[in-house]
Amino acid sequence: MARLFVTNRGSKHRLPLFLPVYQPHRGEGLLDGWPGGPEIDGCIVNAYFLYKQRELRTRLVESGLHSYLGFDKLVATDSGAFQGFTRRLYLKNRDIVRFQDQIGSDVVAPLDLVTPPGDSRTVAEAKLRATEKRVREAFGLVSRGVLAGVQQGGRFLDLRHDSVSMLRDLGVRYLVLGSLVPFFNRNHDLRFVGTVARDARAVIGPDVPIHVYGAGDPCELPFLVACGVSVFDSASYGHFAQGGWYMTPYGALRDPGPLLAGEYRCACPVCFSGLSSLPPPEDLFTHNLWTICWTLAEINRRLDAGDLDAYLESVLAVHGRWFPDSALAASWDALTSG
Repeated sequence: MARLFVTNRGSKHRLPLFLPVYQPHRGEGLLDGWPGGPEIDGCIVNAYFLYKQRELRTRLVESGLHSYLGFDKLVATDSGAFQGFTRRLYLKNRDIVRFQDQIGSDVVAPLDLVTPPGDSRTVAEAKLRATEKRVREAFGLVSRGVLAGVQQGGRFLDLRHDSVSMLRDLGVRYLVLGSLVPFFNRNHDLRFVGTVARDARAVIGPDVPIHVYGAGDPCELPFLVACGVSVFDSASYGHFAQGGWYMTPYGALRDPGPLLAGEYRCACPVCFSGLSSLPPPEDLFTHNLWTICWTLAEINRRLDAGDLDAYLESVLAVHGRWFPDSALAASWDALTSG
């Protein structure tokens, strides 16, 4: 699997990579990282929310997205496809694709059609063909950024396989596995997502980055990397914080017992001096983002050293002790023994 992604403007980014979802209302300091801590080397921004603000749209075309964010590292954009799943956008694929490219997005997304698990095969195939048509249209519109080829197919593995085969033949340089968020669950059953990722890697080859939209639980990320995934994005750090969940590399906690017992010690700015209880949501926000970024840094270190398997074993051991009812170990066994 390739360990480096080079954008069209020449910036180089080590893989695997996590892209936090940029949240304008919490933007101050979000992308700064931590001195001596894990690096934030990229982010993802919802282009639809930018596009629908007329004055901001004009300003972004003039000044560029990186300038607007004050961030010179990798910036990917999504198209508003998820918002289009929940309501009518009155937005054309070509318009949002052109906009992303005009403002200097490094990775441009077409307006794909989200395909949840409940969609029938007929609906899933129709959405797949429509998404393919939009990807083809976008190829003729993108000149500055790298176009993301988005896989669809819902719960049907053969449709997802066909989708990646088409994107490979089209010559995509960046592959996204779409509509997988509903298949993630708190019980950590990775069988479907892992099967999709492994098949996509086999089809697309070792050189194309594979990005899973919406993956952001640190205990699952190393297993997805082992399945061939190289880019992740999520706002999970914020969602988990609002729910009172304290992320660790071994699973998210709401009971501070393992922390108070000294079974895990976090070195983030929130926790480095010790904890007597779980932090409040504002501090959990920082802690959770730090934990995801630390996990990606650790995965990269393990890949460099050639011992990712040992890291997976250590995660499984602690996770199994903390969460004995979790499906993580059984689903991983099913993936690796099949």
